[in-house]
Amino acid sequence: MKTLVLGWEEVEKLLPMSECVEVMKGALKTMARGDVIQPSRTAVVKPDRTGRLGMMPAYLGDPPLLGVKAVSVFSGNLGTKFESHQGTIQLFEPEHGKLEAIVDAGSVTAIRTGAVSAVATEVLANKNTDSLAILGSGTQAGIHLEAMLLHNKKFQSVKVWSRNQENANRFAKRESKRFGIDIQTFDTAEEAVRGADLICTTTASTSPILKGAWLSPGVHINAIGSSFPPFRELDTQAVAKSSFFVDRRQSAIEEADDFRIPKSEGVIDDSHIRGEIGEILIGKIQGRKNKEELTIFKSLGLAIEDLAAAYHVYKSGLAHNTGTWVELTGERQL
Repeated sequence: MKTLVLGWEEVEKLLPMSECVEVMKGALKTMARGDVIQPSRTAVVKPDRTGRLGMMPAYLGDPPLLGVKAVSVFSGNLGTKFESHQGTIQLFEPEHGKLEAIVDAGSVTAIRTGAVSAVATEVLANKNTDSLAILGSGTQAGIHLEAMLLHNKKFQSVKVWSRNQENANRFAKRESKRFGIDIQTFDTAEEAVRGADLICTTTASTSPILKGAWLSPGVHINAIGSSFPPFRELDTQAVAKSSFFVDRRQSAIEEADDFRIPKSEGVIDDSHIRGEIGEILIGKIQGRKNKEELTIFKSLGLAIEDLAAAYHVYKSGLAHNTGTWVELTGERQL
């Protein structure tokens, strides 16, 4: 029995951002309808807490998918030759459990994270956004610039801040050339976000880098850099004054210090979560209510998103006759 192995180069060719956005819409709708099984992620953390290995199993009902992502997360890899997220997504055929595909997890994670933010921006941001601010200068900063350009291909202003100014300048030069747009860098996060109507936070910060006092009415924020404790990007005021949306309630309540810390301070409770993006997509809840509303999408990243994206890559790999076939399991002789 052969298994198709698809590496990062195949993923980047077979999972363009625009297609991934549609795949993520489908997965989020399926979750909102209750047709998923998704245990909370588990992780083994190194004793010095510099890295972790996370395991994320799931079942997605439409189409029927069974699989698991195993990924290492080393936030200190910024500036090295190594990505922060490395691992595999394993897809199993749900009738007999055959391992159909092994797909690079780092590239899938990067692309689907930006795609989910693009979906959230589509349903939550004001339609006339023309000023984008990105906090961070790593992989997800570039991915989110690409994703946000699906919302507005001609931003009047793109502003970037990073804790490392050299990285910010390098990012601005590279991405300006890549997309043919002007990108400005700033010395402080406050300067970068002042007046912006669309903000993406893409850092590995353990303390808030974005303060509610800096935010303009009507701004939409995609907060994606922190997916488990102790990482946090938003201060309590930003969260408290917002209409707060998530990819999955349970994940936000259990894992997001951007939400958990304001809750522990008694400023908000679980009811502060207005809903999930998938619930907006199926019309179960309303998204943005008016132009002045401040909206936040807190992304944790879900196993069902990984499975749906990896399955799309697998199908495209079959259609384009790409990838490497390996025989891991033999057929049983009857």
